[in-house]
Amino acid sequence: MKPMKIVAAAAALAISTIAAQADTLRVGLDGGYPPFSSQNANGEMEGFDVDIAKAICVELKKDCEIVVQAWDGLIPGLIEGKYDVIVNSMSITEERLKSVDFTEKYYSNYISVVAKKDKGVTIDGLKSMTVGSQRATISADWAEKELGARADIKLYDTQTAAYADLLAGRVDALVADYLPITDWIKTNTDYGFVGGPININDEIGVAVAKNNEALRDSVSAAIKALRMNGVYQTINAKYFDVDIY
Repeated sequence: MKPMKIVAAAAALAISTIAAQADTLRVGLDGGYPPFSSQNANGEMEGFDVDIAKAICVELKKDCEIVVQAWDGLIPGLIEGKYDVIVNSMSITEERLKSVDFTEKYYSNYISVVAKKDKGVTIDGLKSMTVGSQRATISADWAEKELGARADIKLYDTQTAAYADLLAGRVDALVADYLPITDWIKTNTDYGFVGGPININDEIGVAVAKNNEALRDSVSAAIKALRMNGVYQTINAKYFDVDIY
């Protein structure tokens, strides 16, 4: 129990450091990535990322303001100060670390390939097909690196647009994150995975502007606290059948 007490004390100290700052934490996300973020019938944002962001705000004793921003503009918006953090299933990469800082991970990601079941698509066969993916994502990077020499890679500004072209038959397959695809095929039962999840050691963190170590460390402490007090597990179970941490 001693290590847990030490972590808890460190988390409490880091959280208290920022408590005296602004009363509102502004959270940037694109809102087009169910089940992590999407807009409900009442125009409100909901999903795993949204719930995690709100739980972090509770730990930091702050109000939570959701700021919707297109995916490609999320990092520029953070740098410009439009919001304080990005909680939008953003992978921690060396390239992004040149522009922003990240907290410790709040979940782990795998990528996957999805296609219509009756098309007979295989991983090897993708190299001679038209394959879609969302622009500026880990999935798109994998598709361009592994398939781009021969496959026709089509990139989309949103995941919704990528799904639409897959349904319309304008692409043969889609490379995307495993968990959103798992959710999507529940209501699109003619489609299924091509092969299993692809492990690329992808960790998802909260992005914070450079030179804001106090906020970065406080949010990391809040994530640890959510894991320890069971709030994280409750949110996880609301959306997924397995622990995605």
